[in-house]
Amino acid sequence: MLFSFLKYLQPTHYFQLRKFNKKSVFPCAYELPEEVMSQLKPDSRFVSKHAVEYDLSWQSIQCGYIGDVETYSDFETLSVQDNYHFIRKYFHKAWVVYVLLLRLFSLRNPIIELKAFWKTRHIERRSIDTSIPYKSWSNFVLEKDWNPLVSIVIPTLNRYTFLKDVLHDLEQQDYNNFEIIVVDQSEPFQPSFYEDFNLKINLLRQEEKALWLARNTAIKNAKGELIALSEDDVRVQPDWISSHLKCLRYFDAKVSAGVFYPQGQQMPKTRSFFAVASQFATGNAMLYRQVFKQVGLFDRQFEKQRMGDGEFGLRLFLEGLRCVSNPYASCVDIKAGTGGLREMGSWDAFRTTSLWAPRPIPSVLYFFRTYFGTKASKLALLRNIPQSIIPYTFKKNKAMQLIGVFYLILVLPLVCYQVMKSWSLSTKKINKGPLIDTLS
Repeated sequence: MLFSFLKYLQPTHYFQLRKFNKKSVFPCAYELPEEVMSQLKPDSRFVSKHAVEYDLSWQSIQCGYIGDVETYSDFETLSVQDNYHFIRKYFHKAWVVYVLLLRLFSLRNPIIELKAFWKTRHIERRSIDTSIPYKSWSNFVLEKDWNPLVSIVIPTLNRYTFLKDVLHDLEQQDYNNFEIIVVDQSEPFQPSFYEDFNLKINLLRQEEKALWLARNTAIKNAKGELIALSEDDVRVQPDWISSHLKCLRYFDAKVSAGVFYPQGQQMPKTRSFFAVASQFATGNAMLYRQVFKQVGLFDRQFEKQRMGDGEFGLRLFLEGLRCVSNPYASCVDIKAGTGGLREMGSWDAFRTTSLWAPRPIPSVLYFFRTYFGTKASKLALLRNIPQSIIPYTFKKNKAMQLIGVFYLILVLPLVCYQVMKSWSLSTKKINKGPLIDTLS
């Protein structure tokens, strides 16, 4: 691991794992091109030379470096002081105290821990405020003879009002060689709804209310060389398809992962530039059909639960397929209050629907335990459960987060029951194994 303390703060992050080729995502700092290094800030205050290099490598990924230099396969063990230095530099001070307490409670040498904590007290937190410029992007033009058929996949459930807007957006696209595959699970089913659009729509009726089945079915019926994944409650710009295509070609990528942001808000600054994708959202992405042949379709163990797209994205990462976070193919998330996952199950991974419901959703632990192991899964629970006590709308409110910690103490027996229930249900999923169909 680049810096070992990341295991406490990002225990189930894609980038904590090695790919199947044993390589990490982090580029060797001494091989980065000069135009990239000029965007980074070497920090000589680290004790170890390796820590200085690893910090530059971390910065490069956070700044959006996408390239072909050699990446680290092994990391030198760094001192406790360098690890505290690193987390103070990039994480809120409350999380630094959290790590200190975890290590003290796990019987680490308290003298070493407190000494390192004290020595790094003057390290101030900094934000990554620069991004790697891709200057040739604006002048890059797709080849005139490359005109692949794109199959756009849209599962829908009781959202005709919102779906109407999405389809109107697709009528305005500046790229026209595409088909739309709608898998309609609505009740009542309204096939006449689709007659009003000037689009090539392949309408599939699905009686079972199942999101991942719907996406898998659509992909199997797709005729395109490329698959674009969308949803029934988003809005896209006229260059949505062409921006995805341009990204795939420009970076020689297998996946263009578009950016979501809620209606009425601006695109998050951290997602406003190209980068190696650290997450995958099935509501806004384009990938080659061949990718599904290589890694399989979506795992139906996530049906009516959460993180099916996260699990699929991790399979892409482990295979070493280049997946680029693409801010130019953004979409507005309307967050419809009815239909979709809100009818099929919970849409929040860690917040329960009732007092006796499992926390987190069992599929979350199934994902964590399958790929990251028991220890990392427990650390992820410790990291996320206290924050999940407060309502979703207050998740970024620091005062409410603090209140949530105290409230957790009061309801700890109930929360322990919820977590144990989730762990038990995830064990059943693990024993059953993945339900990943193949694409022939």
